[in-house]
Amino acid sequence: MRILAQFVAMLAALSLLVQPAHAQSVLRDAETEALLRDMAAPLVEAAELEEGNVDLVLIDDRSINAFVAGGQAVYIHTGLIEAADTANEVQGVIAHELGHVKGGHVIRHSEGVAQASKISILSLLLGVGAALAGAPPEAAAGVLQAGQRAALGRYLAFSRVQESSADAAGAEYLSKAGISGRGSIEFFKKLRNLEYRYGYTQRDSDEFARTHPLSGNRISRLQATYQEDPAWDAPNDPALQARFERVKAKLYGYQADPERVLVAYPESRTDVPARYARAYAWHREARVDKALAEADALLAQDPDDPYFLELKGQILLESGRVAEALDPLRQATEMTAYEPLIASMFGHALIATEDASHHEEAEQVLRSAVARDRRNPFAWYQLGVVYAQRGDMPRARLASAEQQVMTQQYTRALESAQFAMAGLPENSVDWIRAQDIAFQARAELERIRERR
Repeated sequence: MRILAQFVAMLAALSLLVQPAHAQSVLRDAETEALLRDMAAPLVEAAELEEGNVDLVLIDDRSINAFVAGGQAVYIHTGLIEAADTANEVQGVIAHELGHVKGGHVIRHSEGVAQASKISILSLLLGVGAALAGAPPEAAAGVLQAGQRAALGRYLAFSRVQESSADAAGAEYLSKAGISGRGSIEFFKKLRNLEYRYGYTQRDSDEFARTHPLSGNRISRLQATYQEDPAWDAPNDPALQARFERVKAKLYGYQADPERVLVAYPESRTDVPARYARAYAWHREARVDKALAEADALLAQDPDDPYFLELKGQILLESGRVAEALDPLRQATEMTAYEPLIASMFGHALIATEDASHHEEAEQVLRSAVARDRRNPFAWYQLGVVYAQRGDMPRARLASAEQQVMTQQYTRALESAQFAMAGLPENSVDWIRAQDIAFQARAELERIRERR
């Protein structure tokens, strides 16, 4: 039984190596998502993927990481943006991750696990056989441990091959897009410095215990490839870099301790990134006047910037000054052609006035938001509030079902969908959508039962 327990533990360890942390929260911001899409667009085209089918997802985590987790989605930690100095560095990371997407590496990781499992099962059988044959317990345990080491080594080697393949593919995509690989090399150097800091040497012998090749080796392999490419000396896009610096400051102001924000972006600085970072830091400390002063200073520089208007509206709304928030949020919504995240905030502000005369506009704004971005639980929740206040309970419960199934509340989603179906015209568009959600929720609940 102890041998079997060790085997099960080893398989669990392998599973942890290949599964991303789904519990991490997604951080959504209209400006950041627009920047990531624009940074990725030429690389997506170079990879011969459909732009509309590739998602760039921001993870609210200040560790330095990016990963793919099935489908055509690239997940980027906020910590990676914080660590990067240029948009070009992040493009190098995106190119690498698109190499994983195009290579189907998430799907193929099961091959590596299967190879490792065969070795482990064989070592288990040999260990049990030795024990039954009367061998000392230490001998049987030694057979199992050797098998575990071999299995883990096989999986790690498989993972390193995938990483090297993604490195090569990323270099190809950067070249086709006419984007320099300088940023990619610079970011690998940052990773190498972190490895040194945490005690990892760059000896080849150390690489065999890792899922990724050593950063020093990756630099050596890619440096010549990038330097020979005609795009090596291509200048960085100054407009893209300016947008990157804004977003980097914005995220830092949102996530870092306010004291640290003010050290990195002191009040003596009056540039856009510094004001952006301080506005969020002040807002988080509920220093409304100082946060609004930074937002107004930004708007004085560019009155038609929708993201500056969004910032001011957000500060006012979350500070309880709802009526004052309507005008900047309405302007930001209209300037961005009803960008879903900004429209969702505007719809929320309209509802928060507790003025029934705003309900019709709120419904229009929120319906527009979910039509363009169905994966927005906040917008669905707000739309449900509007329907409930207007007495349309079937559609209120349908909106709740949309929000609940996205947040994995499958039992509640099923109940809401069934309630909606009972009150909606049979075979109408909304009724069919409620039926689809009910089917999805049942299927997910069944999968959960089977896993138990």
